[in-house]
Amino acid sequence: MSELRLSSIETRGVPGKRRYAMVIDLRRCIGCDGCMTACKAEFDVPVGVFRTWVPYKVVGIYPNVRKHFMPRLCNHCDDPPCVRACPVGATYKVEDGGFVLQHYDRCIGCKACMASCPYNARFMLPKSRTYTDITSVVDKCTFCHHRVTQGLAPACVVTCIGRARIFGDLNDPASEVARLVSTLPTQVLRPEEGTKPHVFYIGLDRNNSEFGRAVYNPLDVLEQDRQAFNKNHQG
Repeated sequence: MSELRLSSIETRGVPGKRRYAMVIDLRRCIGCDGCMTACKAEFDVPVGVFRTWVPYKVVGIYPNVRKHFMPRLCNHCDDPPCVRACPVGATYKVEDGGFVLQHYDRCIGCKACMASCPYNARFMLPKSRTYTDITSVVDKCTFCHHRVTQGLAPACVVTCIGRARIFGDLNDPASEVARLVSTLPTQVLRPEEGTKPHVFYIGLDRNNSEFGRAVYNPLDVLEQDRQAFNKNHQG
């Protein structure tokens, strides 16, 4: 499968090419965290870091308040800054499909990709892990590339009991994601960055779209997870 190191070439709308995308219907998300659990199980994601996460914000004025859930993950941008930032070509974009993936054997852990990602979607793996020898490199969501290439939907999509996550080929006009993006108002995160994200939201309030971005910042709410992570991954 060919890859684009400098991905100025867009894959959306290119005849003969697939361009996978995810639509997240915030009206359907109930914050059950099933997607997070499925992702953790699928990839043995360590404690304290996430490939996908579902922060929430309480909105409204008491007593008319509700939780606004905001599922987050790698946006698999059509013009990904992480690809340009990587000095060793470890991060690349797959031409057919648009996946932004990682060569673990090339990654030197410099974190340039983490610094360049406007969505905070990347994280460092610990120095030791129980079930895999992939350590001390940067990781992130892959849109479940290994499943999609076998004709299966991503684990988080399969697990979503509210069908809030819909996945498919945006270049196929008959797909559900293409129909949703073309017929309903959708928004992407941080469009001003020019990265051309391929995670689309239905029901997104731009005034409430930034919370949950700082998932890897030293927030008090993550301190318990962080302590557990450090306890289990010393050395």
